[in-house]
Amino acid sequence: MFPISVRVPAATAAAVAALLSPALAVPAQAAPPGPATPAVPAPATVEEARLDRAVPQELLRRGGFDTVAPAFARSLARAGSYRQAEKAVAGHGAALWQRAVDRAQGRGPLAGDLSRDDDRPLYWARLAMVRELRLWQPSFGLGGTERAGLLDRLERSSRGQDSLRFPGGHGKGKGFKRILMTGFDPFTLDRDIRISNPSGATALALDGTVIRTAEGPARVEAAVFPVRWADFAGGTVERTLRPALPKADLFTTVSQGRPGRFDIERTNGAWRGGFGDNDNVSRLETVPVSDPATQPQWTSSTLPAAAVVAAPTGRFPVYDNTSVTEIPAGGTTPVDRPGGPTPGSTARAGGGGNYLSNEIAYRATLLRDRLGLDIPGGHVHTPVLAFGAGNTTELTDPVFVQNRLDIIAQVKEIIRVAAEAEE
Repeated sequence: MFPISVRVPAATAAAVAALLSPALAVPAQAAPPGPATPAVPAPATVEEARLDRAVPQELLRRGGFDTVAPAFARSLARAGSYRQAEKAVAGHGAALWQRAVDRAQGRGPLAGDLSRDDDRPLYWARLAMVRELRLWQPSFGLGGTERAGLLDRLERSSRGQDSLRFPGGHGKGKGFKRILMTGFDPFTLDRDIRISNPSGATALALDGTVIRTAEGPARVEAAVFPVRWADFAGGTVERTLRPALPKADLFTTVSQGRPGRFDIERTNGAWRGGFGDNDNVSRLETVPVSDPATQPQWTSSTLPAAAVVAAPTGRFPVYDNTSVTEIPAGGTTPVDRPGGPTPGSTARAGGGGNYLSNEIAYRATLLRDRLGLDIPGGHVHTPVLAFGAGNTTELTDPVFVQNRLDIIAQVKEIIRVAAEAEE
């Protein structure tokens, strides 16, 4: 689950950055005319290196996604220019996202024996594609900046981040509401590489679907985000949500949280608590955002928490979580505040902790406020997705599948209740 305690120790693993070398190989003396020497590709990242283990390979095979990266590599090999490579990257990335969404929503034949609700094949297939692209050495010159651009395009297109498009007009009386929802990749993979993330599975299950509410239909657009500090510092959340948020009637960021319960997180804090990400990189600092001079220590959810908590949304209890951890004004020691932050305090953990789940909630609600939007929005933490008792080696089991299906169904119902209550 996402670490939620401010007292989680910082990761001890060395920070490993996915550096893209911009330098071209330059000979000491003039060389005979010939093709430009391409930039030396960066080595695979810590996250990508896990691909070679048995579990990811089995998940790809049993999910029917084991052919994705080889097909992408063949397409790259045929690219004779940057433009052709860009086209291949965009096409294969978008196709991967759509294939995962179609699988989750029951469209097309079921390849492999994993249940349709499984988000893990998408995660590992994307990583395999990213690694192919990072290590690719084309026949034409490809500098570090150009390779970084291709990698960014692949990440965005394969996560649904560049396809958040609501049809028709916007606002009440336009026929249907527009719901923006986000999820996350699996994480803490060095603890258990079999892990799935129910928030990512929910994004796949709901993207492009219509939820029936008492006020009429509500269309959901969804995307998933990486569990990497650097991507968030680079503005991936703002770049993805800025075009879509003004068109939405309600938004919710979603992540995996505490065992056996849902939480509507009331307050988000501007602090990174140091827990290692999927590249085993640790960050202990203020959340880096644009215009830090106007950065607040806290942002707030505007989701209708009381209505959601009161509604029978599913088998897991739902809590309105108002707690935070702060350094009080004039103080130096973190203090837990069950009722929320006090005036002038410095954030050390929001209700959702001080990991990337808290950070996406902080960034999304800060963006809402900076855009001057008056729409309901905030963060929902799902229960931890658990395997059946005694399962320490198998990739799946009936309890695991049922838990994930129940979480997906309850997130959908929470969204429905929130969409009705915000009138």
